[in-house]
Amino acid sequence: MKARDIPNIISIIRIVLVLPFIVLMLRQEFTLALILFFTAGISDGIDGYLAKRNHWTSRLGSILDPLADKLLLVSSFVTLAWLSILPLWLVAAVLLRDVVIISGAMAYHFVVGRYEMEPSIISKLNTFFQIMLVLSTVFSLGLYSLPPLALQTLVYIVLVTTILSGGDYVYTWGKKTYHAKKQQRANH
Repeated sequence: MKARDIPNIISIIRIVLVLPFIVLMLRQEFTLALILFFTAGISDGIDGYLAKRNHWTSRLGSILDPLADKLLLVSSFVTLAWLSILPLWLVAAVLLRDVVIISGAMAYHFVVGRYEMEPSIISKLNTFFQIMLVLSTVFSLGLYSLPPLALQTLVYIVLVTTILSGGDYVYTWGKKTYHAKKQQRANH
């Protein structure tokens, strides 16, 4: 193992933490689940910091890091919906957005070529609010009950940012695809 592998190892550990997190949630051991979720969040910051600070970025890391984040968030949303804590329609919207983005990325790859995903500001906001919703919900269940209005407001903020970021990805990558194909036709 080389030092430059540390961020990828941390991402793999975050992926491994998903299963115990789900189990704790299903057992309704919300305080321990909150600790695991928080630990995963801190480790995400650490691996990102190490990768950027020491120039330890890699293609594998660019896949593992968002995969770890997405697995934790999606499993959180699905589990909270399974427990009837988050509305199913919100989880459906979040999952649909992810399916649209992944489908679009695959289509771009096969139609145009290699791409580098760069999250937009609205996408980063959406991820932030998704994390805040999970943290707030699990915190409310495990440690201290938060006002229902605060949690409900977060639900609707996540819905709005999910729709906006999904639309932004479709527009941005649709435009990039159009221009790339136009450029390819001009070169032939």
